[in-house]
Amino acid sequence: MATAVMAAQAAVRCGRRKACWTGTPEIYFAKPIDNSRLVKLEDPRRSREMRQFGVALGCLFLLVMTYTWQHFKAIEYGYKIEFMKNERNGLSELNRTLRLEEASLRSPDRIDRLARQYGMLPPHAGQVIRMDSTPLDASAPVMASAAVSVVSVP
Repeated sequence: MATAVMAAQAAVRCGRRKACWTGTPEIYFAKPIDNSRLVKLEDPRRSREMRQFGVALGCLFLLVMTYTWQHFKAIEYGYKIEFMKNERNGLSELNRTLRLEEASLRSPDRIDRLARQYGMLPPHAGQVIRMDSTPLDASAPVMASAAVSVVSVP
């Protein structure tokens, strides 16, 4: 008995108390409830209010979805416009580069220099025949002719 008293005094000194259970235990009993015989009456005023609330909620939903759809489409079109502007700028730069290259390739000085490198000589009088010349009278009949030339390689 002395040890139990000493243990209780030590517990009080340490600030701990032994759990003490007082009162009656709580016991719950399940009671089955049968609601199968109940009949719910429909309230017309409540159903009308719920219908109006549903319609209002549907309209609000459609409004919000339309706004978000327009917003995202505007963002998408903005990206497309920026992409097309960049593409147009790239294509115009490419066009400018190609025009410069065409002008440099059509240069008569370059053509003459290349012709002399390949051993070509300037044409003599009467060797040049213009194919793109049009007759003076475009409505006049033209005689068909064919020129045949034979080239032999020594």
